[in-house]
Amino acid sequence: MALLSRKGLLAIAAVLDVALHHRGRPVSAKALAVRHSLPARHLEPVLQALVRDGILKGVRGPRGGYELARERRKITADEILRAAGNIEDDGDLARSSSTMLNEVVRPAVTQAERAFSAALSRINIEELARKAEPFREAPGGT
Repeated sequence: MALLSRKGLLAIAAVLDVALHHRGRPVSAKALAVRHSLPARHLEPVLQALVRDGILKGVRGPRGGYELARERRKITADEILRAAGNIEDDGDLARSSSTMLNEVVRPAVTQAERAFSAALSRINIEELARKAEPFREAPGGT
């Protein structure tokens, strides 16, 4: 059972890619799509969600693209996944009339979600970038 969607993993990879390849210029969506072997149309909605949540900054123009909106160490995997729509807020779920669901299942799952979210909050882009540095220029690396 996968806990993270493909879209969520792609969002983390995109932010990491921008952190590694920024080099003073925005990283184009086309370059990101090529490095991740994806059509740009699959990547663009994820990038826009990351911009809306203040994780990436979009730069318009012929040399436009994406750059980090703040320091690498201040961007966590948890917030990237939330921006990508991977982790749902429990407040959005309608309450059921099932006592077992509301009193047993939901609290247990909510506790597990909080633990998972806390673990993801300890993973930041700075840490991932250090680990990914050896793969930056390798074919198919990033």
